[in-house]
Amino acid sequence: MSMLGVAACGVLLAGGGAAAAAKGPAATGGKANILIYSINSDGPHFRAVVTGAVGDYGPAVTVYPDGKIDPMHDSEIELKLAHGSFRLAIGGLDKKFVKAASHEPTYPRTCSSFFHVTAAMPVIKGSGTGAYRAITGSFQVTATLNEVNPKPCAASTRFLWQVIVLAGAGTVSV
Repeated sequence: MSMLGVAACGVLLAGGGAAAAAKGPAATGGKANILIYSINSDGPHFRAVVTGAVGDYGPAVTVYPDGKIDPMHDSEIELKLAHGSFRLAIGGLDKKFVKAASHEPTYPRTCSSFFHVTAAMPVIKGSGTGAYRAITGSFQVTATLNEVNPKPCAASTRFLWQVIVLAGAGTVSV
């Protein structure tokens, strides 16, 4: 059985079937794990998975407080999950990320880079919708970049392959 099949089977057994799964997550709080990733894009669009006190997934996009897309990734990230949405502050993490990226390429001989930085990503108060209408809390997240650039190596070249991962844990109340 595939990993997906095992996960789906576990949801149905633990949650009482498809009807229970359709209701969405119950009000809860505690430890939550977050993983947000982007493959081959420096753009504002990501994918997100949150487990633990929140068990949900969906697209994510970097936005300004007014909801407009933030192409510079220096304000907020909105998680548009299956059971609702909420935003996280990413400005502090972005500042550290930009500083680390200023030393690219990390490995000039191979025109490749790898770095990681860590910072808090607090939930933006009042940003929750749906099942996350009253969510509060914060995640301690490490942002990791792994990238290969074409040769000859130059700071302005487009990457050949890139993965950006934001992963960590925190405590939330829903």
